[in-house]
Amino acid sequence: MAQNGTTCPKPMQATSTGVFQGENPLDYALPLAIVQIILVIVLTRTLAFLLRPLRQPRVIAEIIGGVLLGPSAFGRSEKFLQTIFPPKSLPVLDTLANLGLIFFLFLVGLELDPKALRRTGKKAMSIAVAGISLPFAMGIGTSFILRATISKGVSQGPFIVFMGVALSITAFPVLARILAELKLLTTDVGRMAMSAAAVNDVAAWILLALAIALSGTGSSPLTSLWVFLCGAAFVGLCILIVPRIFKWISRHCPDGEPVDEIFVCGTLAAVLAAGFVTDTIGIHALFGAFVLGILAPKDGPFASAMVEKVEDLVSGLLLPLYFASSGLKTNVATIQGAQSWGLLLLVIVTACFGKVVGTVVVSRLCKVPLDEAIALGVLMNSKGLVELIVLNIGKDRKVLNDQTFAIMVLMALVTTFMTTPIVMAVYKPAKRGNAYKLRTIQRKDPSSQLRIMACFHGAKSIPTMINLIEASRGTEKKEGLAVYAMHLMELSERSSAIRMVHKARNNGLPFWNKGMQSDSDQVVVAFEAYGQLSHVQIRPMTAISHFSNMHEDICASAESKKAALIILPFHKHQKFDGSLETTRHEYRVINKKVLQHAPCSIGILVDRGLGGSSHVSASNVDSTITVFFFGGPDDREALALGERMSEHPGITLVVVHFRADPNMEGAEMVAIDVNDGSSNGGSKSGDEEVIDAVKQKISKDGSIKYEERVVRATCDTINTIKEFSRCNMVLVGRSPEGMVAATFSLNVKSEYPEIGPVGGLLISQEVSTNASLLVLHQYSGGARPVTIDMDQVTDGTETE
Repeated sequence: MAQNGTTCPKPMQATSTGVFQGENPLDYALPLAIVQIILVIVLTRTLAFLLRPLRQPRVIAEIIGGVLLGPSAFGRSEKFLQTIFPPKSLPVLDTLANLGLIFFLFLVGLELDPKALRRTGKKAMSIAVAGISLPFAMGIGTSFILRATISKGVSQGPFIVFMGVALSITAFPVLARILAELKLLTTDVGRMAMSAAAVNDVAAWILLALAIALSGTGSSPLTSLWVFLCGAAFVGLCILIVPRIFKWISRHCPDGEPVDEIFVCGTLAAVLAAGFVTDTIGIHALFGAFVLGILAPKDGPFASAMVEKVEDLVSGLLLPLYFASSGLKTNVATIQGAQSWGLLLLVIVTACFGKVVGTVVVSRLCKVPLDEAIALGVLMNSKGLVELIVLNIGKDRKVLNDQTFAIMVLMALVTTFMTTPIVMAVYKPAKRGNAYKLRTIQRKDPSSQLRIMACFHGAKSIPTMINLIEASRGTEKKEGLAVYAMHLMELSERSSAIRMVHKARNNGLPFWNKGMQSDSDQVVVAFEAYGQLSHVQIRPMTAISHFSNMHEDICASAESKKAALIILPFHKHQKFDGSLETTRHEYRVINKKVLQHAPCSIGILVDRGLGGSSHVSASNVDSTITVFFFGGPDDREALALGERMSEHPGITLVVVHFRADPNMEGAEMVAIDVNDGSSNGGSKSGDEEVIDAVKQKISKDGSIKYEERVVRATCDTINTIKEFSRCNMVLVGRSPEGMVAATFSLNVKSEYPEIGPVGGLLISQEVSTNASLLVLHQYSGGARPVTIDMDQVTDGTETE
């Protein structure tokens, strides 16, 4: 019992004995923390979902969610605060939040590459310096106004530095997310913004360390100096020792092998130890973690393992608690009266003016177009978690009072929220000259260069894709084959910012250095190695998008690269027993959208292991390719690719031509449709021309075999398909035309309209084959609109 009639609050015990023992679980630390975490996650994720149409980064939802939970909204109810966020629970909440923050800062450091910073060009460096200097100077000016009005009595030196840092920060991870959302990562604006923001981020941390050192409450004026010197000594020791330890760990983590648990645990313990050291010095525990992250290796299995082990738990579970903790300290109600709202407007205008004007002026001096310069300035003005860290430290150090803290939080929220809509309004990336004629495989000059965009989701389909490219090379006399290997990656909240940039830089413009190639992506290495061995031009690319608009990246890239064929993986993959199972239903929707909007021909690949599970060298290729030819543009496209493949010395092409018997069953039912449909006289003559060309080649080259089958009934068609499907690969048209095809389509229903009736039969259990399947759809410039019943595609239900 304390003196003066007051009692000390009873400390919270960890766990309760349960409601049946008459105890309230919310009076105990663990159950209460669980409720707090669930509430924070549900609220922030709901807000993120609601803000997704506005293309806002998740940090906006987390900041708003934190503010709503605080005294500004839900916390206005005293009962809510005392029940869910009582004062005695806040130390536990803050501890969990800061623990998550420590590991998150380690991941942020892991994403920043000091070598890349040294390679930053003069233009990006100039923009970064301007994006720091003018806002910092204006922050100093604003600090005098605030100190004379609502922040009277605070220490002048630390307050000036904190305000300067708060206004000059650019949130590097948030900026990367915004650029990825707007598909600007590979543009000039995206490249310069990321380079400048990386420099800005490092400078901000150094300035923040200085601000913390100055904000010490020690009685001696030398205390701040000691703090700063000890911090510098800690960084120096880490630079000397830590990289050597990480190199030793990397040597013991070979590619393809799981990383030993002891290395992961040891690194996590080292992160906590570094945080303890910097906290003991008097800076902040997050600085030690950040330094260790910067010094950690950026590539290889160890770095990937650390991100995989830590990121989901930290970013998804613990980090939102930091926003909740910040929100509980933010009381918008303290901003009252014309003076306070005027100061809020002043801070927002000052922050925007400093960043935007400083960046635009220097960008224009560097001869950057005006729209790009404005977009750069707005992008550099995005805030985020780093801003909240600065403000929270300032509040904890008594440098920022409640009113100033609330004003600065709202400033960070407004400046970040406005970034996306303003950039979308002022900057429209100029499209390159995309007029080109060779949009199909079938062409007047077969010797012209063939450009293929091969899309894939993961490493499993790489061997088949490479063997397909090998088969399509043609002869040395031709202009050759150019392949753009595009890795389709979902843009999710767990994607690391710099890792996205490293992958996306091959998609167009390089990131920082044109000569550097990432050796961490085994997919890129596989394609580049094949290209060097086979003298095929291969350009690895990456499309990082939400599944809902990934088709836009595919089609735009195909247009810019002047591709004649886009190869898409089927949404099902082969299991060990030979059956097909759905990989992800979203892939099917992507294929359908690409079919409708593609600027060239499409091929959908059903992978059954063409050439086995590894790349087959050119001298060892021995494959049989079968083309089922009914008629129509799609079948002619399949035949054109088949003829090109037959030029490979190790490939035998079998062309199976279906002709209708005059007395064919069901012919009367489909005769009207066939005569009035797309299979008109021009199409018929086109079919006869390509078949005649194939027949002429038979006598000259034994690599092409021709089989003509006269069909009287649908069962004859099915039996012929079964007979000739025992090969390595089958090429078919998506929409075959003619009497045989029409009768076949009428009697054989396809579950998957994107691969047509013949493709549907070849992947069904009715046909037993291990042959891979490529379904071709010839580009027609809108003359044959692609119509697919989206109810069947998007309902998520399929018959296995």
